[in-house]
Amino acid sequence: SYLQNMPVLSEEQREDFTCFENLMTKEFIGQQLILIIGCMDTTEEGGRKHLLVTLQKILILPATSTALVSLLAERLLSIVKDDDRRIQIIAEIISEVREPIVTVDQPIDAAEIRKRELKLAEIKVKLFEAKAALEECITLQDFNKASVLKEKITELERNKSDLIKEAEQPEIKEMRVEKNDPETLLKCLMLCYELLKIMSLSKGISPTIKEIIDSLILPGITNVHPAVRNMAVLCLGCCVLQNKEFARQQLALLLQVLQIDNIKVKLSALKAIFDQLMLFGIEPFKARRDNDSQSGDAHTTAENCEEKSKTIEEEEDETATVHNLLQLLSGFLDSEFSELRTEAAEGIAKLMFSGRLISAKLLSRLVLLWYNPVTEEDTRLRHCLGVFFPLFAYANRSNQECFEEAYLPTLQTLLNAPATSPLSEIDVSNVSELLVDLTRPSGLKPQSNKSQDYQDLTVHDSLAMKICNEILMDPTAPDVRIYAKALNSLEISSSSTENLLILLNEILEKVKDKLCQRAIEKMKMNLTKDSDVCKDHSERTQETDITLSENTFQNEEENNKDAFHTPVNEVKSKATAKSKSTRNKVGKGPGKAAAEGRSVSRRKTGTTGKCSSESGDEIPESVPMSSSRPSRRAKTAALTRLNLSGLLNREADQ
Repeated sequence: SYLQNMPVLSEEQREDFTCFENLMTKEFIGQQLILIIGCMDTTEEGGRKHLLVTLQKILILPATSTALVSLLAERLLSIVKDDDRRIQIIAEIISEVREPIVTVDQPIDAAEIRKRELKLAEIKVKLFEAKAALEECITLQDFNKASVLKEKITELERNKSDLIKEAEQPEIKEMRVEKNDPETLLKCLMLCYELLKIMSLSKGISPTIKEIIDSLILPGITNVHPAVRNMAVLCLGCCVLQNKEFARQQLALLLQVLQIDNIKVKLSALKAIFDQLMLFGIEPFKARRDNDSQSGDAHTTAENCEEKSKTIEEEEDETATVHNLLQLLSGFLDSEFSELRTEAAEGIAKLMFSGRLISAKLLSRLVLLWYNPVTEEDTRLRHCLGVFFPLFAYANRSNQECFEEAYLPTLQTLLNAPATSPLSEIDVSNVSELLVDLTRPSGLKPQSNKSQDYQDLTVHDSLAMKICNEILMDPTAPDVRIYAKALNSLEISSSSTENLLILLNEILEKVKDKLCQRAIEKMKMNLTKDSDVCKDHSERTQETDITLSENTFQNEEENNKDAFHTPVNEVKSKATAKSKSTRNKVGKGPGKAAAEGRSVSRRKTGTTGKCSSESGDEIPESVPMSSSRPSRRAKTAALTRLNLSGLLNREADQ
């Protein structure tokens, strides 16, 4: 009863602060009461039906404020679980709110009034005649006829009084009147929005929803009042997610709203467009091309050639359309309004993270936006991009390649920024460090070795080549120091060391800056040192495996009983021959060893343990071993026996 008795303020009362404050207090209390409904037990059928009817009555009341509509609709829809039933209930409520039944005083037509007057005069004449006949019958003492005339006079008197009453009372008629005031439209759109929010995306656009779109949502987008337009755009944004073809049709309308309306409505339209692109990608733009290609299959060869040329032109137009769409959306990254900037950046980041969009140019703009001093107060923007960059970069190699492509354009934009631009205040070295860190191969999530993330050349290898070529293009430029510092932070694999050393030597010849020379020499020394360490460890591993193979061979010989009858020199000659053949097999496969070294050394270069593990993994593949390898204890026993037999032989010779 509290919600049903909410006051409705007139325009004069709304200007009175006391009345307005009292209304806000009551609305707040009403909101809390609606929230308490969520704690009720609705499992009992009778109570659930009663609550459903009560909520419907409150929503239909004209006095129900728009501040309560969303909460009431949310509670109502939470009780009903079936989408069809939800659509039916909301459609009935919208119909009652938009077109309520009202009583109207219907004006009487002049002809009808004249007709009534004539009828009344006729009755008066008949009444006069009947009274005169009654007096005559009484005089003649004809009492039977007098009684009949008396009944006729009574009936005429009754008809006369009924006609007089009808003339005095106006005719009242009940009829539905459509209301188009902003408050009513806003209330209906809010009901529709709450319904569309919880509808399943697989439901599609039913005839009832289609009627609501045509009669309520689309007209609401052109309404004069901003609140009505904003709610209509929100409803349209939910509707386009239900059907791809409908989304393609309404995209132009959303883009138009995005360009000409106020900030709040633009934000709603921008969110709707990004939601549509997240769900459908660019498929709405390609639908027309697919239909045209299907219709062209039945043509002749000459006509097919013309169709192909037309198809190519259409593809170019579609590509231009996609480019213009992305250009329009990315243009909001430079908006003067922080809300639009944040929404555009968040939407583009979502598209890139979901794989719907890959663009080094847009990624560069996001990095510049994150560092831009203008966005220092945009906490949501900074937090969103700060979370997005590492998650996106370390997801897979293709994302890191996107950062690699954005590296040089981003730094060049900062270095070429005019002094009046906010970008001139950004620390270029810090940006370079961030991009280098985001492209580290060691940061990638572990995946299958057969994937592209484990190719021979890493992202840092390619980035190092690009940086070296950029330095060689202008060795005297002041930004060479930044590039030289970045080179020392890269994780270079052994497969690209040789080519990189050639470029570094060339850079040392052309660069005259002392700090750059030191940085390049340091990197060159690290690369040379790492390659030597890897070679040294590979040689040690080879020798260890050869020794183990000798001991294994001799262990097998000693396990046979014929070993005591074989001279020691013969055993040694066989072992020597075995070791020579092993060395020859290892020496014949440098390509395979180098390939395996490149695949493993994709991780951080220069670590001793990994170099040794590389050699340890590659040597056993080239050395033929017996199917039953001896255990560690067997190897130790073999070494012990070999040493003892040598000493015994020496004593026997002496």
